[in-house]
Amino acid sequence: MKINQIVSILPSQNIPRDLEWYEKNLGFKTLFSVDDMYAGLKCGDFTLHLQWHADTEDDPLLGGSMIRIFVDDIDSWFEECLKRGSVTKDKLRRNTPWRTHEFGLFDLNMNGITFVEDLL
Repeated sequence: MKINQIVSILPSQNIPRDLEWYEKNLGFKTLFSVDDMYAGLKCGDFTLHLQWHADTEDDPLLGGSMIRIFVDDIDSWFEECLKRGSVTKDKLRRNTPWRTHEFGLFDLNMNGITFVEDLL
């Protein structure tokens, strides 16, 4: 038995808007978009999906969704996000107590996205 891939699915209020944000701010490319309800993006080998939610009691939008994207060269990722205006210089945390270098940001739906270089 083998797992080929696990894909994170983040909630979205507006798929077209969020596709544009991920492309502009993080360098993702849109793979597909279905009826403005579901979409897939890719950056390198990493795939991320977005799913529209009505933001009602039965279909809540925000619930503290977070993803951690592990990378080999945090400085390159951080510099790219700085250049795009996605983060500020004070966001990079080096040598955390859990042995990482990392920085994070929120998308337009307040989904937390953290880029991590593992030092272990």
